[in-house]
Amino acid sequence: METIKQLKETATRAYEETVAKMSSVEISEKSGNADFVEEREGWHGYIEWEDYPEKKKLAAAILAKFNFTPIPEFQLKPLPETNPILIGHRWKEYYQVLGPTMANWPEESWEIVKKEKGEKIIHVLDFPYNGEPPADELMKGKITDNKYHFVRNHGNIPVIDPEKWSVDIGGMVNEPKRLTLHDLKTKFPIVEMTVTLQCSGTRRIEQIHEYPGEGDELINAPWAEGAIGTAKYKGVSLKKVLKYCGGLKDGAQHLEFIGADTYFKKGQVYNYAVSVPWRKVKSNEVLLVWEMNGEPLPLIHGAPVRAVVTGYIGARSCKFLYKINALAYSSMGPVQRQEYLNYNHQVGKHNVKFSNGFSIQDMPVSSAMMFPKEKQVVIHDGKIECQGWAYSGGGRWVERVEVSPDGGHTWFPAAVQDMTTKHYHAWRLWKLEVPTYAEGWIELCVRCWDNANNTEPTFVRSAWNWDLHVTSSSHRVKIYSVNRTYPETAERLRMLKEHGEEFEPITKPVSFAVETPEEYEKNVKEIGDREPID
Repeated sequence: METIKQLKETATRAYEETVAKMSSVEISEKSGNADFVEEREGWHGYIEWEDYPEKKKLAAAILAKFNFTPIPEFQLKPLPETNPILIGHRWKEYYQVLGPTMANWPEESWEIVKKEKGEKIIHVLDFPYNGEPPADELMKGKITDNKYHFVRNHGNIPVIDPEKWSVDIGGMVNEPKRLTLHDLKTKFPIVEMTVTLQCSGTRRIEQIHEYPGEGDELINAPWAEGAIGTAKYKGVSLKKVLKYCGGLKDGAQHLEFIGADTYFKKGQVYNYAVSVPWRKVKSNEVLLVWEMNGEPLPLIHGAPVRAVVTGYIGARSCKFLYKINALAYSSMGPVQRQEYLNYNHQVGKHNVKFSNGFSIQDMPVSSAMMFPKEKQVVIHDGKIECQGWAYSGGGRWVERVEVSPDGGHTWFPAAVQDMTTKHYHAWRLWKLEVPTYAEGWIELCVRCWDNANNTEPTFVRSAWNWDLHVTSSSHRVKIYSVNRTYPETAERLRMLKEHGEEFEPITKPVSFAVETPEEYEKNVKEIGDREPID
């Protein structure tokens, strides 16, 4: 890893290259040679915005002078068959025009992605980084490898020296304090907890395919089934930390988390900010963590310390945490007030407001079939092996997983022995051999039930909403079924083998005659002529 000094030198060179590519006169005139500098030793990639309204105002004025690359279209036309799938040109340009300190942060963040993530990771968006694992990596076990745990970032990836890190706890607490990582490790009981984090956009691609919706400036990424992962985290309960700060003052109802990454929304600049209700913290369901699966928290996952809010959408688990405020109300940050909202079907571009959707917190019951895959040819003996995950947030757990081989009419349950163990705050992986008699194109679907008897809507239309969040409907997978227990099917497979041909692709015609003339005449006689007799 480069030193912070080297990163700064690289940033300066990158800014000079950006100026050379764009009109240097334009950059100079429009930005006034402004540079927003880092102010804390050992904190690279962090600029304080929230404490300096004039600084935010200046940055907004600079951004308003430029015409940036349009937001990529990914709903009304096919996704590129590339990896990364989408390129965040617009967001990179935001950083580049705000001066040499910030100019190379997007490239630095990408280098961190390449170092910390596995080779097979699917880069949904290169910056701000969004990535999910392929199905085989996600299904390797109950605990997701750090290299293949999904990432949904909202800005750059800061590089903060753990020895220099601290968190300020203020607002409506009786005794505001600044705590170091050493303080967290020595002053409070350390806890370990297995937690599933899930992006509220998981399986969004299904909503997009049916009915496109809000694209958003920081795109509502076209996630498939992999924007979910489970890890064992080590840290401390925020409830204990707040008690150490003398507890909360009367009227305090929410805890706000602020992250060191820089975030943009409609021409304004912020530090990432979200909040959770005090009642969630009181239940010991909010952790401040520094370890993930037995390793120091990776940079890309929010090092040195992040919040982990169990059972809530991943967006509330603030990364790069450096400030916690007790408030009488939820955070005013745009991520909390203007995003992650669920709207009624009648709400869309014609009438949407921030106020006519409700804030998404607890994750609902949901599931996904990871194998077989969409449009896969499955040759079987009357049973198809299916595998996937099932999860419910809010401290609920999955009790039953069911798969239907006929689009949702008949359901077969997975055996308890074929599901991973229960946790209050984690998923269950499952597998099931589903009796399947039909051949040709069929639709498999999966649903699960949690301990509160919640289950999933049958069709994606029921879950659709303008912001394309929380695709909690039954996951439906179309496959081509080939049941070799049927004599005619077994014979056709034998003939293909005899001629040295593969069954796939199904669209490729066989090279041999599927019936001899004699067989044709015999069969037609048995079934009758194709024309009526009168």
